[in-house]
Amino acid sequence: MPKGSAELTAARREEIMDACESLYRTMNFKDITLKEIGKVTSFTRTSIYNYFQSKEEIFLALFEREYREWTADLERIAAASVTSDPDQLASEIADTLSRRELMLRLLSANLYDLQDNSRMERLIEFKQTYLNSTAAMDRILAAGYPSLSDTDRRKTLLTLYEFLHGIYPYAYATSKQKEAMDAAGVTYEEYTLKELAYEGMRRIFRSIDR
Repeated sequence: MPKGSAELTAARREEIMDACESLYRTMNFKDITLKEIGKVTSFTRTSIYNYFQSKEEIFLALFEREYREWTADLERIAAASVTSDPDQLASEIADTLSRRELMLRLLSANLYDLQDNSRMERLIEFKQTYLNSTAAMDRILAAGYPSLSDTDRRKTLLTLYEFLHGIYPYAYATSKQKEAMDAAGVTYEEYTLKELAYEGMRRIFRSIDR
């Protein structure tokens, strides 16, 4: 049992976040409520308000945790000998993204609702964590492509993060979506998350050398 109010609060927040993540594996965002979260924790719905003001804040905290863990992976790449080979670098980063399914799913969700229904202090915490991830990626680009200007690195980062927003829906089409595509005559090719991440990153990094 954690000792001290700060440790206890952190542990309880983590329990609530873990419960929310577990529900999100089988439920849609709109169907998850504080009542449902309370059913799979040791808290009542009322008690959850002591730690999160809304379900959006819980999802935002989950999002922040995912970004923090991904940033740690990026930091390890940045601290090593960063390769300038676009295929190898794409493979290394794709490997980190293959472990961040939840982060990529949240990226494809309605971020406006998550952020608009969270308190400013929580949103600032999230934005700082997001900034840390872009800083780590910027260090990778600076090390792998030292001739790249600051402006071009910023543009590359923008392209890279825009790309990340669209990976999840392509890797995890639902059966209903597949049925609709089939009826509409749309060809659907299945790719894993890692395959999509690798191909997208490879194209972005290769464009740097052109």
